[in-house]
Amino acid sequence: MTSFKTLDDLTDLSGKRVLLRVDLNVPVKDGKVTDTTRVERVAPTIMELSGKGARVILLAHFGRPKGQAVPSMSLDPIAGIVESVLDHRVHFAADCIGETAQKAVDAMVNGDILLLENTRFHAGEENNDPDFAKALASNGDIFVNDAFSAAHRAHASTEGLAHLLPAYAGRTMQAELVALEKGLGNPARPVVAIVGGAKVSTKIDLLKNLVKKVDALVIGGGMANTFLAARGIDVGKSLCEHDLAETAKAIEAEALASGCTIVLPVDGVVAREFKAGADNETVAVSAIPADAMMLDVGPETIEDINAWITKADTLVWNGPLGAFEIPPFDTATVSAAQHAARRTDEGLLVSVAGGGDTVSALNHADVAEDFSYVSTAGGAFLEWMEGKPLPGVDVLKH
Repeated sequence: MTSFKTLDDLTDLSGKRVLLRVDLNVPVKDGKVTDTTRVERVAPTIMELSGKGARVILLAHFGRPKGQAVPSMSLDPIAGIVESVLDHRVHFAADCIGETAQKAVDAMVNGDILLLENTRFHAGEENNDPDFAKALASNGDIFVNDAFSAAHRAHASTEGLAHLLPAYAGRTMQAELVALEKGLGNPARPVVAIVGGAKVSTKIDLLKNLVKKVDALVIGGGMANTFLAARGIDVGKSLCEHDLAETAKAIEAEALASGCTIVLPVDGVVAREFKAGADNETVAVSAIPADAMMLDVGPETIEDINAWITKADTLVWNGPLGAFEIPPFDTATVSAAQHAARRTDEGLLVSVAGGGDTVSALNHADVAEDFSYVSTAGGAFLEWMEGKPLPGVDVLKH
């Protein structure tokens, strides 16, 4: 990724005020943070900058306060979580611009870490207002973006700042960009993509882009039912967007023209109830009972998917193959994930995965650590897979 400046391009950081955009939008339930993964991801960049004597000023958003100061969306409690993960004192300022922020920055010494209040408490953040960006920039000498997950938004703290200060990619951003380049930018072939999830309607752009870039596209989850129905197969009561039959046919035609093989289920696990341990049976997709729904793909399909993974040099994965949250409908997702993990571990496969449900599914299969790269970026990862420009990345290009 030579077109991006990274921390390797920064030499003398001692005393420099580094505005570091990070993703601290962690999940909270009943007032408690339930997953610190995003904090852990940015920790190496924070500590590297601090260790080199920089004054590290963290910029982040939390929730969707829509330009208002909403107390429940303050980053103040998150400062303690960051401090715990880093094992380093983290100071907090109750605003990200103005006198409050300036005083806190002026009080810093080399190596200090300061978290500024939620950037989205100001309407200028999401509007990418030039004056707001200037107000942020006034407290920094250098801008480092380590929040790939917010890179699909042209906000002041993700895009605007990069026009005002020397801009660099942090270690997490760098790792993400390198992984994505290996995934679809300049991949080792054959490339196989697995796309699952409930609805085709949410992933039309993704499918249209992938059929032009990969050698085989495995479609699972509820999405597969829409493609099967478009082929004239009766999918019973399975989740299916019958109104998207023409869209599915068009995607298949595009795949054929591009030399991409579409891999659909040939058998499935069906049930009459959507609950754990529900009575189920395995049938050919052409024999789904009218009163049943397909909740996972069957053993023949699993064998087919795993054969494609074996052929692949690169695997890109977004979305589960079945209703993995409810046993026994997690079988296919777990099997394919574990097979991909083994191939990766043997050095035979580059595996890149992302998206909320995908991360949960890989954790469920206990293989998230075994993939080449698992993105926690959600929307940004999906937009990258769709081939859309990411403003927070494009602005870092030199």
